[in-house]
Amino acid sequence: MTMTSFFFRHVASLIITSLAASLIVFSVMEVLPADPAAIMLGVNAQPDTLAALRAQMGLDQPALIRYFHWISGFFIGDFGTSYTYGVPVCELIAERMSVSLPLAIMAILLSTSLALPLGVYSASKHGRITDTTIMGLAQTGIAVPNFWLGLVFIFLFAVKWRLLPTGSFAGWDAGILPALRSLALPAIVLALPEGARLARMTRSSILETLNEDYIRTAYAKGLNKRSTLWRHAAPNALIPVVTVMGLQFSSLLSGTILIENVFALPGIGRLLFQAVNQRDLIVVESVTVLFVISVIVINFIIDLAYGFLDPRLHRRQS
Repeated sequence: MTMTSFFFRHVASLIITSLAASLIVFSVMEVLPADPAAIMLGVNAQPDTLAALRAQMGLDQPALIRYFHWISGFFIGDFGTSYTYGVPVCELIAERMSVSLPLAIMAILLSTSLALPLGVYSASKHGRITDTTIMGLAQTGIAVPNFWLGLVFIFLFAVKWRLLPTGSFAGWDAGILPALRSLALPAIVLALPEGARLARMTRSSILETLNEDYIRTAYAKGLNKRSTLWRHAAPNALIPVVTVMGLQFSSLLSGTILIENVFALPGIGRLLFQAVNQRDLIVVESVTVLFVISVIVINFIIDLAYGFLDPRLHRRQS
């Protein structure tokens, strides 16, 4: 299989998977016992008023027609209009992403800068007390819920020590430093569990690589343990770790749903939470599908990167 056919095969898979995911999300929203028009008008709404609002919102049309109308607009950037706010959903998402995206980027940078050195160092001390301590802390970081960790950090860093804001977002208009300071504590809370998982993954990958024949050859040539670890083992061991790092970005973006509510940040996660409470189904559908497609696209990019880095992958599929 050539690289071109490998690319188009994955593009077709991306499109089919995205459409299937959108259909599942739409179907789930359809079976929920909630009528947005009835919620907006209240329990005392007159039947004719309710019918008029449902017609205005397009809810009187068959589900299949509404799905095709929604999904065709979705792929050209028209997500429809929010039932609650009365503004285009794409504007709501763009406004909230100005908080969630920097938060996710800060968290992935923190988790990576923390996890990779610790994972490699832990592997170099395999079986020693240092390795056991680092992996014990990593396991604790994985086990502790991030929303509970957020509450503890708010109490310590914001209430008790007054080092960082307790919550809310200063806004980019207030300046870059105040805005980043507002995001620092939630970014740390998001980064620690993901960094713990990445550290364990890095350690396992390093230890597996150290058993390869070319590592023994490096030792036989007279290279010391430190040079062999950093020059030969680490670069090869980090290839599968890159996959985890790519998927972590989507995980961090979806993880903001809880953290943004804990820290009262006006991001995409808080928008989704509010839309669920208000039965704003068009916002829930659009944000959920956006999360799903982000995961699919990142997997698509990783597959293509592997195809370029290792041509054997698409040759095996021929």
